[in-house]
Amino acid sequence: MTLDQIEAGRTALVTEIIGGFRIRQRLNCLGLHRGDRIRVKRSGIMGGPILVELNGTEVAIGRGMAKKIVVTLS
Repeated sequence: MTLDQIEAGRTALVTEIIGGFRIRQRLNCLGLHRGDRIRVKRSGIMGGPILVELNGTEVAIGRGMAKKIVVTLS
């Protein structure tokens, strides 16, 4: 399951990031890494970015990038 498929209010564990160096570097700059536990605050089902809480900080992630973040619900 990818991050763009998670509904608001759910908590998930990042298990894999699909992509090359640039996407991993961008997510690293946002503070998102494999093994992090995140909470989806706004899923953006109707479009727009996905808002997640990560280590006490809110981060907006675009849909294209969210489709490359594999998560498991926790």
